[in-house]
Amino acid sequence: MVRPTATHALTGILAGAGVMHFVKPEFFDAIVPSMLPNPRFWTNASGVAELAVAAAIATPATRRTGATAAAALFVAVFPANIQGAIDAKPGLERVLTLARLPLQVPLVRLALKVRKQAADRPAAR
Repeated sequence: MVRPTATHALTGILAGAGVMHFVKPEFFDAIVPSMLPNPRFWTNASGVAELAVAAAIATPATRRTGATAAAALFVAVFPANIQGAIDAKPGLERVLTLARLPLQVPLVRLALKVRKQAADRPAAR
């Protein structure tokens, strides 16, 4: 049995989120910041980006670059999370969207950890 690692976790998080952009696009459309036109474009683009970054992390030769891209992606989508919190209905929905905001910090840290681990390992020959 393979022991889960930070790389597995990061790959799974990104791949799962990327797939969800296409399974439930309405959720993501709703949190695209209102200043951006055509929310579905941004939903699809961020879903593709998450899937591409997950694939890069899963591949040892591109893991360091993928992890760097993941950290940047987690920062780039933060405004959508803020928009979701602003637009959330009062009550549980608002509480959950507000609780989600600080989760971006451990996600960025996880991506940077995977980046460092990829940098510390010699390339396979």
